[in-house]
Amino acid sequence: MKKDLTFPSHGVACAAWHVPATSDVLAGTAGRPCVVMAHGFGGTRDTGLIGYADGFADSGIDVLVFDYRGFGDSEGTPRQDVSFRRQRQDYHAAIAAARHLPGVDADRIALWGTSYSGGHVVAVAAQDRRVAAIVSMTPATDGLAAAMQIARYAGAGQLVRTTGHGLRDLARRITGRRPHHIPVVARPGKVAIISASGAEEAYTSIAGPTWRNEICARTALEVAVNRPIIAAGRLGCPILVQVGTHDRVAPPVAARRTAKRAGATALLCEYPVDHFDVYDGPWQQRMLRDQLSFLIRALDPARPC
Repeated sequence: MKKDLTFPSHGVACAAWHVPATSDVLAGTAGRPCVVMAHGFGGTRDTGLIGYADGFADSGIDVLVFDYRGFGDSEGTPRQDVSFRRQRQDYHAAIAAARHLPGVDADRIALWGTSYSGGHVVAVAAQDRRVAAIVSMTPATDGLAAAMQIARYAGAGQLVRTTGHGLRDLARRITGRRPHHIPVVARPGKVAIISASGAEEAYTSIAGPTWRNEICARTALEVAVNRPIIAAGRLGCPILVQVGTHDRVAPPVAARRTAKRAGATALLCEYPVDHFDVYDGPWQQRMLRDQLSFLIRALDPARPC
């Protein structure tokens, strides 16, 4: 059963669920392993994540699922600001909190990310060498490649429009006014960060009660410079990269390159799915099974450090 808690990130309270393991099957002398997880672009912890968290807990792994600052039940302003730098800071703060959970082995912390956070976990683990393992599901690891993919499916005009909204929001920030928002996801032809065919219906179908279909438009100005793929070669732990071969949001080619850069400790698995097919139904179960197989090996208390 999940427990509510908060932890500080740069002076702001982040909301989280602690989902304790239901058994000690993976416990070692220092405690049980723990997975730290958060959502992707504009997502909240109540949007398609608890099924994964429960699966980990049922297999003997504690879980900390959190909301970024300014999202969901977390505090912080501006609301709905997708800043990859701030979100990476929140991951570091969540890891620190997980290391102090009762019964958790501080040296067996794994990171789990999906979409935008699938890139965050690569960059965060490259900085925190104590991280024991990484799961990166349908990850967005190269913002430049993502921008090029948007141009392919929505046209260059879409990038020009979102950039214009970003500049408008930036001007409002500089002058101390309220943020200008655009949708996270919309139908083709509409202004949004994600406007691939079927994406709006897919995202909203898994949305939890705290999710909002809006973000600060300034995000459009930094997406292309978010390139966690650059950090992949500095990883010191095993990583599972799960790629959707039909993914129209997070370019599969960038995810494959990330796994290649990570080297011999990377496990690359591919599935015939689109970006939002992995949060419920049979493909969620398939992804979870592969994640558990990977994590149980990587977090085995008998495994050499």
